Amino acid sequence: MTSRQIAPATGKLGVLTPGMGAVASTFIAGVIAARKGISPPIGSVSQMAHIRLGTKEEDRNPLIREFAPLAELDDIVFGGWDPISPNAMEAAKTSGVLQGNDLDALSAEMEGIVPMEAVFDQRWVSRLDGVRVKDIPNKWDQALALIADIANFKEQNDCDRLVMVWCGSTEAYQEPSEVHATVASFEQGLKDNDDNISPSQIYCYAALQSDVPYANGAPNLTTDLDCMIELSNSLGVPIAGKDFKTGQTLMKTLLAPGLKARMLGVRGWFSTNILGNRDGEVLDDPENFKSKEVSKLGVLHGILQPDLYPDLYGNIDHVVRINYYPPRGDNKEGWDNIDIFGWLGYPMQIKVDFLCRDSILAAPIVLDLALFMDLAHRAGSSGVQEWLSFYLKAPQAAGDSPAEQDLFIQQTKLKNTLREWMGEEPVTHSEAG
Repeated sequence: MTSRQIAPATGKLGVLTPGMGAVASTFIAGVIAARKGISPPIGSVSQMAHIRLGTKEEDRNPLIREFAPLAELDDIVFGGWDPISPNAMEAAKTSGVLQGNDLDALSAEMEGIVPMEAVFDQRWVSRLDGVRVKDIPNKWDQALALIADIANFKEQNDCDRLVMVWCGSTEAYQEPSEVHATVASFEQGLKDNDDNISPSQIYCYAALQSDVPYANGAPNLTTDLDCMIELSNSLGVPIAGKDFKTGQTLMKTLLAPGLKARMLGVRGWFSTNILGNRDGEVLDDPENFKSKEVSKLGVLHGILQPDLYPDLYGNIDHVVRINYYPPRGDNKEGWDNIDIFGWLGYPMQIKVDFLCRDSILAAPIVLDLALFMDLAHRAGSSGVQEWLSFYLKAPQAAGDSPAEQDLFIQQTKLKNTLREWMGEEPVTHSEAG
């Protein structure tokens, strides 16, 4: 195969995060720790995983970071916006994800990472009070201010390239409206201060207009809008979404493919969570929870395909609950009760109690999305990057067919995309002669 022309990863890569709370500060701390040799970047596929090339007999299994021309961790520069946190160190202390002694060796660098004032509208996150926000009432002017922030950051930090990964809160639920239909209607809506335009949409617009790839780590309505897809394709800038696949949904995408592979039926799947960080507080509002609920509920349908297997999956009661419980902090606990059935219809149950650390699972996703989105941009790939569905709860499709939800199919798609871009044959694991 002929490899794709990919521009080299020269110079510095700026990673901008709208939102510098628990997830972003944990991501920053982990990358700095890896650069200092304190801790390897565990959970990062781009840094830790190998990729098979050719046949098994060839025994070629390089690390992904040595195979694909990714930016080096030493070349990453951190920036972003936050309506609350004064710097990355204070954000890490407030969120309580990392222990004090783990932060001591990182404090000097993290204190120097000061987020810019945010575009913030409490209507979309009613449980938060923004104190470090831009005093700009008009949304068009807010977009221009963000575009100026991006340009200034790039110049001041001598960055060759930038990427943006949304690490902010889940916004209140919304459906697309007329203002989201085209780039022209969206720009007019910005000028008219249209109530249907949320802060995350303004960040996405500013990123794309600045030639900066944008990945959506929340269930917000952003990269999946027609206007953003149009802008991404017309400007040649990659987008990806949405919603980091971390705790309970990660478990679902691990377990559901196994049940389906064995053709075991599923009658019900009850999921509930408790968490106490800023994310939990935001999701305590019904409208913000609805955004997350819609994202979480779509996973099983995409994996189990009830239309193809009505006898097995055509009558599932799928319930998702999230409860704000401050004592738990960032250490989310997810319970799942799964009612399955097998031969002759006899019922069985699976119980899962996942005591996870939400930001610890999300941080390596931020790193991988940043590096792979930068790679995609240098490879000339624009529009929706469906091959990055592996990292996302509600993956966005690049075409008319729904995106894959099965984690293992997603992994194959990710690695095969890298193989093809680098001129290697895709791996099918077929033993046919």
